[in-house]
Amino acid sequence: MKIGIPRETTSEERRVAVVPRTVERLRKMGFDVLVETGAGAQADCSDAKYLEAGGTICDTATDVYAQADVVLKVNPPTSSEIALISRGAILLSLIWPASNEELVAELAARGVTTIAMDCVPRISRAQKLDVLSALANIAGYRAIIEAANRFGRFFSGQMTAAGRVEPAKVLVIGGGVAGLAAMTTARGLGAIVRGFDTRLAVKEQVESLGADFLVLDFEESGEGEGGYAKVMSEAFLEAEMKLFAEQAFEVDIIITTAMIPGRDAPVLITSGMVETMKEGSVIVDLAAERGGNCALTEKGKIVEHHGVSIIGYTDLPARMPALSSRLYGNALAAMLDELGGAESLTIDLDNEIVRGSLITHDAAVTWPPPKPEEPSIAPDYSKDFGKRPEPADEATSPAASKRMIEGLSTIVGCIAVVLLLLVIGLWAPASFATHFTVFVLACFVGWQVVWSVSPALHTPLMSVTNAISGIIILGGLLHLSAGSTLGAVVLGAIAVFFATINIAGGFMVTRRMLAMFRR
Repeated sequence: MKIGIPRETTSEERRVAVVPRTVERLRKMGFDVLVETGAGAQADCSDAKYLEAGGTICDTATDVYAQADVVLKVNPPTSSEIALISRGAILLSLIWPASNEELVAELAARGVTTIAMDCVPRISRAQKLDVLSALANIAGYRAIIEAANRFGRFFSGQMTAAGRVEPAKVLVIGGGVAGLAAMTTARGLGAIVRGFDTRLAVKEQVESLGADFLVLDFEESGEGEGGYAKVMSEAFLEAEMKLFAEQAFEVDIIITTAMIPGRDAPVLITSGMVETMKEGSVIVDLAAERGGNCALTEKGKIVEHHGVSIIGYTDLPARMPALSSRLYGNALAAMLDELGGAESLTIDLDNEIVRGSLITHDAAVTWPPPKPEEPSIAPDYSKDFGKRPEPADEATSPAASKRMIEGLSTIVGCIAVVLLLLVIGLWAPASFATHFTVFVLACFVGWQVVWSVSPALHTPLMSVTNAISGIIILGGLLHLSAGSTLGAVVLGAIAVFFATINIAGGFMVTRRMLAMFRR
């Protein structure tokens, strides 16, 4: 089965769907990869690198489309490109079906099976396919870089012989992936960072990055479907705008990321707010594609107003083409793996990832996907005055049988333990019985202590377990040095061996956890 990688035709696009290292991965999955000449030139991916990775270079896009069973693209195809796609072929690309209805209809009429990478369901199992988060992360980082390029001062405060430089103050509106990436980058450059989001659930994430979270005295939450923000009430919006007006007086840089699915971006920064900002300030509007969060934003341009630069770039991920292409290509490879790879590539409508991102199939439009059924919730009888009705056959149900077996197993286990203790007490030496009793009590107490700890504290708990294991090693060494009996030596060696494994494993896991927080 052949995969085709055509060159992107959009003038400002520098990315490519697949980089050479992804070609190697696709080859291992059983695919032959066809790449149009020059497709990755602007992403530092030459034709020679594709050839070295096992790809085949085609002279024209027509050659790629004519031979490809699967086409991988970054941007939605144009009408002329759709006409080149073979009937029955599979297209993986960004599609934006909600705003490209005519394009979707053309793809269906052509008989193309279309999978939109921007429609991958946001579930845990699909995180490796989430290109929107990956690209938003790059956009947030790049927004700070673009702001720093236009800003006339350091981000960090400095005390120099020539005078003091105040740290820059940055306001990030929106606590999604892009907003959090912008906060992280601004903090890394030494700025004073403030964050705002209508979803109060974002507060802890913002504060964990070292930024100050701005809170409105409102009980209304902006949490919408799928983790996105929702439309707020008029009273909330009025208080929100008042907050932004106050912040505009103080901050030097504003990054806006607020968008609501299916709607134009809300205007959060008015022209009056811009005029109150200090000369040399910068606004980077990441919502410029959907009209912008600033009233003065112009799509794809930089606007100067009262000494304030308003950046409305819509190609921020494409300004880091090598990284964007690599992350996007990884998601495409993961989707092809989800489809079954070259050996058994199928469109499984029962696969929630595939069905959620399927736009056209069998010459029909399949988007939007059907909503998943809501889980049934058992009625709450606790508030009723009468008793909860019991089913007539509950005594013979599988659940009742399982409970009965579990109860019998517990009873049998308790009897076995009692008999074992009785045998030890009657025939074992007094010293062994004493040590065994302490051992049993230690196991019981240790089990209760460890299993009662919240999972969030398991990593700090490792330091405690390492200390306990150290005590065990000392005890084992004492038994080894005493060497009174063969049993004592064997037990001492076993204790030292397993305690050493526990300590080494604890230090390794702790080291990996600490490495996640190092720069």
